[in-house]
Amino acid sequence: MSSRRTPVLALSLAGLAVVAALAWYVNREQSGGLKADRPGLAATVTATGAAAPVRVEAQTVRALALADDVAAVGSLVSNESVVLRPEVSGRIAAIRFRDGQAVERGEVLVELDAAVQRAELQQARANLTLAESNFGRTQDLFARKFVSQSSLDTARAQLEVARAGVALAQARLERMQIRAPFDAVVGIRSVSPGDFVKDGDALINLEDIATLKVDFRLPEQYLDRVRRGQVVEVSSDVLPGERFNAVVDAVDPLVDAQGRAVRLRANLDNPDGRLRPGVFARVRVILAERSGVLVVPEAALVPAPGNVQYVYQVVDDTVRRVDVRTGVRRNAVVEITEGLSAGAVVVTAGQLKLRDGAQVTLADAPSGVALAAD
Repeated sequence: MSSRRTPVLALSLAGLAVVAALAWYVNREQSGGLKADRPGLAATVTATGAAAPVRVEAQTVRALALADDVAAVGSLVSNESVVLRPEVSGRIAAIRFRDGQAVERGEVLVELDAAVQRAELQQARANLTLAESNFGRTQDLFARKFVSQSSLDTARAQLEVARAGVALAQARLERMQIRAPFDAVVGIRSVSPGDFVKDGDALINLEDIATLKVDFRLPEQYLDRVRRGQVVEVSSDVLPGERFNAVVDAVDPLVDAQGRAVRLRANLDNPDGRLRPGVFARVRVILAERSGVLVVPEAALVPAPGNVQYVYQVVDDTVRRVDVRTGVRRNAVVEITEGLSAGAVVVTAGQLKLRDGAQVTLADAPSGVALAAD
């Protein structure tokens, strides 16, 4: 039995060896074909075995003048605003303005029917004429001792009452004319001649827009950094790209306990009337001006775990990871407070392909960071 099993075992081992050799050969051919089909897999390795330089973009760290500021939102308010209302009831006799017209202080805008008031004034003047005549005669008679002192006092009192009656009638007549209390622009009226209005009814609004007020709020931590007379910058969506200077006129002494904010009001010259009350405004308050601030593009920063940020600095065609601390951000650039110096070249595009110490080639010459001083 043993002699028969030996040839069978030998044949089995030989078969396994042939299968293993065949598998090894097939695997080698497939690997060789894959490499032949994808020659680019080794493209990143040079003939000496070193990694090929990575093509990146870079910019130079610049030192610029930068302003510490805070942004807020607010509203434009008329310098003076009023809704004209009649003090007495009456029928509108005439309207002396056009909608949207500029008017001057004291100009008559609306007249109510004043026929009764004019008659009362005429009556009061007649009574005054009679009282003046009586007083003159009484005074003459008293000088000649024909009347007593009491008669003279009565005539003088009647004269004063007549004068007061004229003044009262004149005041009532003037109340039938509604005048502009200040230089302003008239709004759009909702009444017409012939309408009967009651005392207190709204007739028309007047807005002084030659100067506008800018009302806005700032967090309470800026309270000690704002003051009356400080210049702020105002912009609005109605005039995109334009900026206007305003001057802080008042700081509210009361801090809002709910929002922990302080209310401020600034005055803005508006001689051409391009801005209007009620418009949404963006306010930039400049707290301080700083020079020599180092800035880099935001694209140069790479975030890392632990609230850490770093950049790749280019030194002799290689990159070095540098942890940095940042300050204010504005216009796609960020202030560097620690980690870099002016003139350093940092990578702004291609960081995902880099590691510390990698070789790089610049896509173009490093350029400076473009940022306005404001």
